[in-house]
Amino acid sequence: MSQGQPRRTQYDQEPIKYGDVFNVGGDVASQPIAPVDAANMQSAESQVLGEPQRGGPASVMQSAANVNVRTGAVERDDVSDVVREQGINVAEIDIGGTRVITEKVGGEVVGQYVQPRVPATYPMPGMDITMGEALEATAYSAAGDKPIDQSDAAAIKAAEVRALRSTQTPAGGIGAEAQSAADRNTRVMLDEDKTTLSDVLADATAKLPRDKTVTRDDAEGVIGAEIRNKPNMRTTPGGVAASVAAAARLNQNP
Repeated sequence: MSQGQPRRTQYDQEPIKYGDVFNVGGDVASQPIAPVDAANMQSAESQVLGEPQRGGPASVMQSAANVNVRTGAVERDDVSDVVREQGINVAEIDIGGTRVITEKVGGEVVGQYVQPRVPATYPMPGMDITMGEALEATAYSAAGDKPIDQSDAAAIKAAEVRALRSTQTPAGGIGAEAQSAADRNTRVMLDEDKTTLSDVLADATAKLPRDKTVTRDDAEGVIGAEIRNKPNMRTTPGGVAASVAAAARLNQNP
């Protein structure tokens, strides 16, 4: 913390630390969230995104820092050691026309989300591609023979809950089938013996008890689910996220 700060009394509450509100480890997890940390993250978000994100890491940090000041755990001009020494970073990369935003404190990721570059326009009559149709397109794409992994299962489940307008995937649904296939594939040695995307998605429309037109928000959710489960943070060419994003563009481009 900053030099010269007053000694805390035994009556002061324990400060809210990064590990209390973010999925981080190492030195970052044990550091109290300080006001200058939050201000720096707000500035970084504004520089990259145009403004601080509602409900984003800067907002969470500001709320935690306010509590820490109010309880006497930190001072208003405090900065954590990890931010002073390693800093804060907000960066974006473009993956297949989608912005992937990553926010870090001391090298630890505290926030990651996607913003598809899909124009917010009205769909053309007769061009309403449904989620089931987008999933079936995956089955017949170049990625159709790809063995299902955890990123595919996550994307399929995200697509399913949006098609069903639900908050969770149903037992026995297409998402559960994809998850079982992904788990089973980890135990199968030969690729030719593994369950592929086409095995699960070839009749996706028939497997969905409800369906809906793919929207920009759907694309964002499915892309986010897929890349969060990919070590390289990239969507599979022709895969689930790519097909859903393509459907959203066709639905929304005049």
